[in-house]
Amino acid sequence: MPFKPNERQYRSILGLKDMAADDDALVLRGTPIVFDTPTPIFKDEDGTVYYEKIDRHALDGCDFSDFIFNRNHGMNEGTVYARSRNGSVTFEITENGLPVVISLDKADQRHVWLYGDIKAGRIDRMSFSFNWDYGYTYDPVTHTRTITRIDKLYDVSAVDFPAYDAATIATARAEFSEERAKIKELEQAARRKRLIIRTYF
Repeated sequence: MPFKPNERQYRSILGLKDMAADDDALVLRGTPIVFDTPTPIFKDEDGTVYYEKIDRHALDGCDFSDFIFNRNHGMNEGTVYARSRNGSVTFEITENGLPVVISLDKADQRHVWLYGDIKAGRIDRMSFSFNWDYGYTYDPVTHTRTITRIDKLYDVSAVDFPAYDAATIATARAEFSEERAKIKELEQAARRKRLIIRTYF
């Protein structure tokens, strides 16, 4: 069912090197959410590419009370490296997006390894998960969906591959199928109208 409210969504930043490591401490800086930057989600069977972007006001009123930083959204491991609730993740909303600062624990070898991977450039992308409540618009000309309201941020992640997994791609296809159906219906109605005009004039 497309666009379920309160269902967690995952989004990745594609083609953007947004993770950086400080030399003097295990501190990471990155921008998991970038505003007004269309990201290709998938290509349809007819070659049409569908995009999505985050509106610069989508985070107005968002719940940031307790979100975590992990790796690959915790899919391969359950490690919580940092979280906003205890201050090890800090953030600000800027004109361009949501930059975050993450303080890792030098005493935890898993943190040291992750920091080393990021510093060496083996991991240089971020992703985030959130929920929304039908806050979007759709442009049928550019095939772009704009998310206008994010209700809650769950986590930001360092990711090995900044791409949607198979389940997310399937979800995206289902979501956009509703928009494609509306567009086809409008196109058919326009064709019928043109035929009627030609018949009588």
